[in-house]
Amino acid sequence: MFRPLAAALSLVLLCAPVASAAPSVDPSRMPAGTYVLDPQHASLIARVSHGGFSSFTVRFTIIEARYSWDPESPGAARVEATVDPGSFDADLGALDAKLAADFLHVSRFPTARFVSTAIVPDEGGKGTMTGDLTLHGITRPVTFDVTWNGYDSGLFGRRSGFSARTVIKRSDFGIDYLLRPPLGFVGDSVELILELEFVKS
Repeated sequence: MFRPLAAALSLVLLCAPVASAAPSVDPSRMPAGTYVLDPQHASLIARVSHGGFSSFTVRFTIIEARYSWDPESPGAARVEATVDPGSFDADLGALDAKLAADFLHVSRFPTARFVSTAIVPDEGGKGTMTGDLTLHGITRPVTFDVTWNGYDSGLFGRRSGFSARTVIKRSDFGIDYLLRPPLGFVGDSVELILELEFVKS
């Protein structure tokens, strides 16, 4: 009666150190190569002021993303990502599609794209990433504050994770719906928040 329970408990205890081990934040331990996005563990959130009362929050789907990595030259890493603006999800049901059309004109501009141009690593896994963001048919330089959360080749495969944030002005990309008087109650500054996991291809 107790043997199956004991065997299960032993298995849990044996696996626990592996499952709970933190990723390594030593960049020299991450193998060179190409890493591709794990879409099940990726999110892009945009937040914009709603009349000063709250931050209206929208989630978007990242279609694909990848980066190249060489531990001998971390500043030479290159990142590319494509987002679907039509995936606009503010948990408003059918109204989401209307807002996507009104704000982002998704039928004319069905994708947004980011391509990095410079990466500057800093201590503690932090750094900045500058690149060209193409949104609403307009391309502008954008700089993200990035935190590298580490790399591991254990239970979840050869995997790395990042957190990134930036603030853009939507007017820089020609997005002016509900920005001007008399109905200008949606802010111009938009905070972009990313949580991303990549696996080595």
